[in-house]
Amino acid sequence: MRGTPRFGLALSDFDLSFPHAAGTFSCALKAPVTEQDTPRLYRLLRRAMTDVALSTYAAKNHYSRQRPFVLNKEPICAPEKQAELEKDGSYPSGHTAIGWAWALILTEISPEQADAILARSRAYGESRNVCNHHWYSDVDWGRFMGAATVARLHANPAFRADLGAAKAELAAVRDKGRNPTRDCSAEAAALVLQPY
Repeated sequence: MRGTPRFGLALSDFDLSFPHAAGTFSCALKAPVTEQDTPRLYRLLRRAMTDVALSTYAAKNHYSRQRPFVLNKEPICAPEKQAELEKDGSYPSGHTAIGWAWALILTEISPEQADAILARSRAYGESRNVCNHHWYSDVDWGRFMGAATVARLHANPAFRADLGAAKAELAAVRDKGRNPTRDCSAEAAALVLQPY
């Protein structure tokens, strides 16, 4: 996948900083996800990211699994982060856990886009393999951790209230006819290139 649009998308998926990460599902949602347009949804995704990322660290620290690039000596998406990634356990994938959790949250907020959201989330996890940052099983169990964390969040009344507010907010943005923040044609072209 190196040198293809899919590799470029995988590199984009690696960037968990906000505001960039907020737009990950913009094309799947057919709406913008920004601090200006959807502040409650934006905040919900940021908060969920923190909870989900923390959920993976007990396993990461316990197993201390080496990342694939350490063993196969192949290039990665973010070579400037290699030393940092080498110190961080590979199993399970925190990025995948975050992407899957976001997808589950977004399918509740926008069930009519569930298929597109879940497909984008699957690709988001596969980006970790494309980047050579994670093994397949890291990605698989990352989804499990994301789902488990979202299930746990549902026990929190504040989370459920935020979910309802974000759903209403997204509906209002759609009524205004606002467009996604990403280049959806370029994203679709990249996603045609399947790693598996």
